[in-house]
Amino acid sequence: MVNSEDFGDDFVVKQQDSVVVAPLSAIAEAFEELAKWLKIKRVENEELPLNTFCHACSFISVLFYSLGFAFKFAELEYVAKLHTLVEASKTYGTLQDILDLDITTDTVKTSGSFSRNLRRVRQGLGLIKAIFEQFLVTDDTSLKDVASTAYAQSCAPYHTWAIRTAVYAGMYTLPTRDQLLANLNETNQSAEKKMRRYIDASLPVIEYIDELYLSRNIILDWTLVKCRVQSIQWH
Repeated sequence: MVNSEDFGDDFVVKQQDSVVVAPLSAIAEAFEELAKWLKIKRVENEELPLNTFCHACSFISVLFYSLGFAFKFAELEYVAKLHTLVEASKTYGTLQDILDLDITTDTVKTSGSFSRNLRRVRQGLGLIKAIFEQFLVTDDTSLKDVASTAYAQSCAPYHTWAIRTAVYAGMYTLPTRDQLLANLNETNQSAEKKMRRYIDASLPVIEYIDELYLSRNIILDWTLVKCRVQSIQWH
C-alpha cells in the first residue's frame, strides 16, 4: 500500500485508518467532491486546483494494491506520476497551469513532463472506472475477464507488446471476486453501490481533463504506442 513515507512527509495524503478500512467509500467521496466542485466552480470560470485534484487521486492507489501483482505495474506507474504532480502543486495552482507551462517550454510530449504525467494519472482513473464497470456487469467468481477487458480498453493501446504480454499473464494472479471484496471490507451489494458512485463522479473529472488537452490542440493519443496489434488468447 502507498503510504506517505513512500515519498516523504510532503506526500499529499497520509493514509488514515478510515481510508484503509473503507477505501471504496474514501474514493467515492473524494471524486464526488471533485465532481461537485467542477459543477459549481466551472460556472464561475474557476479552474480545478492541482492540489485538490492530487488529494482525490491519491486514494486510487489503494485500489491498485488490492488487485495484487497483476496491477503492480499500474500502481507503480500511477503513484510515480502522481507524485510529480503533487510536487508541482507546491509551485503551480491548477491543472491548466502545468499544461500551459509545458506548451510554453515545448515539452508537452517530453518524457516526464507534467502533461505526460497528468495523462498517465488520467488513464489510471479511467482504468479503475473501466474495472468497476466490468465488475458490475458480471457475477463471475474470477476477475480475469473483468480486468482484462478493462485493461484492453484503457491502457493496452499505450503499452508495448512486452508489457501487454506480462500484464495479461499476471491476470491469473488476480484475487477472486470474494477475495477482492474482503480486501476492500465490502459486501457485493455495498461495493457495487460505491463503484457506481465512483463511475458517475469520475466521468466529469475525466472529461474535464480531456477538454484541457483538446482545447489546447493537444491530441489525446499522442503517447499511443505504434506497434503491430497482436492477438493473445487467454482461454
